[in-house]
Amino acid sequence: MKISIVANHEEKSLEFVAELHKRIAGTPIEIDEKHPDIVLTIGGDGTLLSAFHRYAHLLHQVRFVGVHTGHLGFYTDWRVFELEELVRSLCNDQGKSVSYPLLDITVDYREMGKSSHFLALNESIIKRLTRTMVADVYIKEELFESFRGDGLSIATPTGSTGYNKSAGGAILHPRVNALQLTEVASINNRVYRTLGSPIVIANNENIQITLEDAEDYILTVDQLTFEQSNIATISYKIATERIHFASYRHTHFWRRVKDAFISDAKSGENC
Repeated sequence: MKISIVANHEEKSLEFVAELHKRIAGTPIEIDEKHPDIVLTIGGDGTLLSAFHRYAHLLHQVRFVGVHTGHLGFYTDWRVFELEELVRSLCNDQGKSVSYPLLDITVDYREMGKSSHFLALNESIIKRLTRTMVADVYIKEELFESFRGDGLSIATPTGSTGYNKSAGGAILHPRVNALQLTEVASINNRVYRTLGSPIVIANNENIQITLEDAEDYILTVDQLTFEQSNIATISYKIATERIHFASYRHTHFWRRVKDAFISDAKSGENC
């Protein structure tokens, strides 16, 4: 069993990493940062997102395990006091996993032949820095609406609990292999008209956003932010790749939602 360890710089995380190295000494577990079987993240969802982008080129062979050292996250199933059980699970690994859909993003620029490609675990947002964003939204190559507003959010099911939810989008279970388009502060009046409602797009369809020529676009891909200019179009679809989590233990999705948004930590319900 080859593992890579990705941790944030919080004291509790660093202490956990130090103890982990002691516990795996003399076991079949070895550290391999380049070609791991398991990517073990220590921190929170942000740490796991960073690890996902670091190992996005190895999604066909790696599985992820998350340990949270702060508040319970959507991708982190283990806690710091469960180190012994975690090491035992790694040593007895059976190769089982659960997978989630990813977002495939292609950015085409006005310069002929220039493009960029990204994968996102959670979401992507396109907006302008200082002015109203103007864009045509195509679904499956057919014009759906002409948008004017602050921006557009496109989320995976697991990403639907983030910015998408704050913008009024629905929460989708990860088994719904789809993506969600949510308008951010759209302008609707007698001149400009949009649906004004989140849209769930099937996995065999795609979204294409054709943008007005401008120099001040902001594109986010999960926690990554890019200042972009000369964007012609952005295309979104469900990726052929998926992220895999080792299923030693896997918290039910709706339990995660309840713990994140409903349960009262003060009551001890989450203990």
